[in-house]
Amino acid sequence: MRVNFSSLGYSTSPFATFPHSTSSMELMNYRHKLEKFKMANKKANTTLEESTNYSRDPDQDQMMEMTNKYTNAEVEEKANPSRDTDQDQFMPFGTKLVLITISLMLAVLCVALDNTIIAVAIPLITDQFHNLNDVGWYASSYLLTTCSFQLLYGKFYTLFNIKWVFLVALCIFELGSLICGVAPSSTVLIIGRAVAGLGSAGIFTGALITVGHIVELKKRPIFFSMIGGVYGIASVAGPLMGGAFTDHATWRWCFYVNLPIGGITAVGILALLKLPPRAIPKKRSWMQTIKSLDPLGTMVFVPSIVCLLLALQWGGVQYPWSNGRIIALFVLFGIGVIIFIGLQIALGENATVPVRIANQRSIKFASIFGFCIGASFFIMVYYIPIWFQAIRGTTAVGAGIDSLPLVLAHVVAIIVSGALTSRLGYYTPFFIASSIICSIGAGLITTFTVDISQAKWVGFMFIYGIGAGCGFQQGGVAAQTVLSLGDASIGTAVVMFLQMLGGALFTTVAQTIFTTKLVKNLTALNMSGLDPSDIVHAGATGLRRMVTSDQLPMVLEAYNDALMHVFQLALNVGCVSIVGALGVEWRSVKGKKIEAVVAA
Repeated sequence: MRVNFSSLGYSTSPFATFPHSTSSMELMNYRHKLEKFKMANKKANTTLEESTNYSRDPDQDQMMEMTNKYTNAEVEEKANPSRDTDQDQFMPFGTKLVLITISLMLAVLCVALDNTIIAVAIPLITDQFHNLNDVGWYASSYLLTTCSFQLLYGKFYTLFNIKWVFLVALCIFELGSLICGVAPSSTVLIIGRAVAGLGSAGIFTGALITVGHIVELKKRPIFFSMIGGVYGIASVAGPLMGGAFTDHATWRWCFYVNLPIGGITAVGILALLKLPPRAIPKKRSWMQTIKSLDPLGTMVFVPSIVCLLLALQWGGVQYPWSNGRIIALFVLFGIGVIIFIGLQIALGENATVPVRIANQRSIKFASIFGFCIGASFFIMVYYIPIWFQAIRGTTAVGAGIDSLPLVLAHVVAIIVSGALTSRLGYYTPFFIASSIICSIGAGLITTFTVDISQAKWVGFMFIYGIGAGCGFQQGGVAAQTVLSLGDASIGTAVVMFLQMLGGALFTTVAQTIFTTKLVKNLTALNMSGLDPSDIVHAGATGLRRMVTSDQLPMVLEAYNDALMHVFQLALNVGCVSIVGALGVEWRSVKGKKIEAVVAA
């Protein structure tokens, strides 16, 4: 059934637009018409959220465009500037807000640690389980489920109570950590990593979404920066903690450590977090809920991402790139993506990512920026410690300490940029600054030599850390600024998913580039008794045991050259991030109240 927009007072001209003047009277008029629009749809036994089969005309597209352009928060504030929102009573402050924030930060700490803490422990794990072939799966099983289910969690946070979705994700993560800790075999450890990844997919995004419901918009950048800072610290602290546990206790504590931290988080969230009511239909059947979760899209999307990650994981390492398995995985990924996009268009508001959200300008360009900056940052985080271990001969723990200039600069930049965004109101300048400074820093890092001075590598890493930190959390800020809270869950999930996917994909690509270039360089040396494959398998820490003192200088040059090609990849994707930075809208986080919504 079609709604007659002419009877509601809307122009039928396709060129009609929402007035550029946003006076209180005009916004009140718009709000009144929007309510009439919703009532008319309700009488026609359909709603904006659930109708996917009705025939839309240009007027309906115009209304959807207006609701996307002006968030509910803008309309509510400007039409009723003196109104006290119903959600003020739910906003924590003082000690309570501090404790909730600490709880969220602890949850993010666990997730970030799990990304890297296992790296140092892998040699001991393989010694115990006697299964060297499974090494790649210890990291990739966690990564596969984390990336694959992140968008689905965005839908969960939209449809269900945010508090309970977050706690369920935390419990799944803790269960996975427990399975890993007690794992009697390599197979069980891989299963545990996959379960932990399934939980972690909803934790980082969930923390940002939770902040969006308990902190007013103009202050959110500060809280986002604190959460992002914890993630940055934990990403580099992981190998340090992993090394300490491995040397002084057991590798199993790399996973046991998550249990008490997660327990503290769960207690804090349960006891303190009281979220405002959610804007979802109070009466929703199970069939409607399942339909809204887009099960068909999920069944297509998850295997597609798995195919892509497996192709990149195996290609050039376990199988040649020309191998039929690798080609088939890429083909399946391409087909899956095409089907998924088609489903998102067809399903409308029931899609995992409704087209109107995906097409929102800031979401599109923040996603491009996040994908590129995430790729660049995680390449550096993974390979700079390898440079220290291989070229400077430090231990894994020492490499973590030497990487502190990058990490500290990254965290400081995240926090300072968050505070300045709250003060100035605009986040777009930090997108642009991040892209420029990050590219400069990456370019300087590509000049590392075997005998580079400490002052230079400290300074170069510091510059890069500042650049990456300026924009690392701004995508989440943009999503929650340009979208209403009802859509912000999905928008935030999209931006964070692509930022993580960029890191996942390009660290794998970097590994292929590094291995290929290193083998080529070592082969070119033509040294008797030097097998390039032995050097590759020895790793950064075992390099010096594989060569003589006469061979070492030339091997180090070959190793350094291979790593510089990896850093050039980080430079290239960092430069591309400017495309996303320049495309993000200039919208302010100031002058808006949090949207009042209805509870689940």
